[in-house]
Amino acid sequence: MSGVGGGYPSDLTDKQWALVEPLLPPARVGPQGGRREKHPRRRIVDAIFSVVRTGCAGRQLPRDFAP
Repeated sequence: MSGVGGGYPSDLTDKQWALVEPLLPPARVGPQGGRREKHPRRRIVDAIFSVVRTGCAGRQLPRDFAP
């Protein structure tokens, strides 16, 4: 079960997230970077994997996923 999301079968487990998180680039915040992240990265990755695993269109994702 995901530590952040709604508990969908496609959500990453804590152990899987521990493997994926270091592979993501660091957030670019500050004078040379962008704005603060609005949504947790884990929720974004869970939404992407949900689309990949189920084949649904992004607009058909459940409302509790990040927009």
